[in-house]
Amino acid sequence: MLSMNLYACLSDNKYFCRRSIGRRKMSPSELLKPTLYAAEGTAAVPDHPALHGGKCTCGHVFFPMQTYGCEVCGRNGDALQPLRLSGRGKLIATATVHIHAGKPPKPEVKPHEVPFTIGSIALEDGPTVRTLLVGVAGKALKPGTAMVATLVPVGTGAASILDLRFTPAS
Repeated sequence: MLSMNLYACLSDNKYFCRRSIGRRKMSPSELLKPTLYAAEGTAAVPDHPALHGGKCTCGHVFFPMQTYGCEVCGRNGDALQPLRLSGRGKLIATATVHIHAGKPPKPEVKPHEVPFTIGSIALEDGPTVRTLLVGVAGKALKPGTAMVATLVPVGTGAASILDLRFTPAS
């Protein structure tokens, strides 16, 4: 096991780039998109990954973190601060994909095997995310189903790469 400080850096936000997001014992796995999520959870949901979102001084919460401008009030820069989102929410809708080109984002990542399910999740923290769902095969999911973030292996061969998905809360 490796022990390392974890830092997240999104865009050109100097405050987010310099802020440590914790110290954690890490296995030799890597996250596919570390600028979007972290393996360690929040105080509210410590057993599930956290998403890297943001909050404007007007109170609007968004995902992913960015500094271009608040979509509610238009503030930008220092008015937009990083906020770790809990990765817990309610299902809004799903769609099952039966035909897919299958091109992975990196050569060492497995392509999606059809059929797979995509869901819209209204996070408890505010934003809505669209994401791949796991653990839903053969289940009749209904809007309002409680969902949580989870990390799943997506690497090929010796590559140990994890990516974020959502699954029904148990």
